[in-house]
Amino acid sequence: MGNVTDAPTCPLCERPIPAHAKQSLHHLVPKLRGGKGGETVLLHQICHNEIHASLTETELARDFSTIPALRAHPRLAKFIAWVAKRPPDFHSKTPGARRKR
Repeated sequence: MGNVTDAPTCPLCERPIPAHAKQSLHHLVPKLRGGKGGETVLLHQICHNEIHASLTETELARDFSTIPALRAHPRLAKFIAWVAKRPPDFHSKTPGARRKR
């Protein structure tokens, strides 16, 4: 288990991602919307879940295919402010279903 200072940083919440934390790769342009083989970013799993609970695949592809755009989305901005106070390995269920494609 590595030191948190050596851990990659989640570009959404800007907290470190410890090796033991739940994490996943997010396609900035969804695979089903032309992003297969495109740029991915490593996120905390809870941050990734919140993106997909907040936005549809079409919205992600059209208007939210960058980290600054995601961070500016009102629901995600509120989530980021909330999760920033949690430990780097914090995880919980994301309320609400994944948004439809």
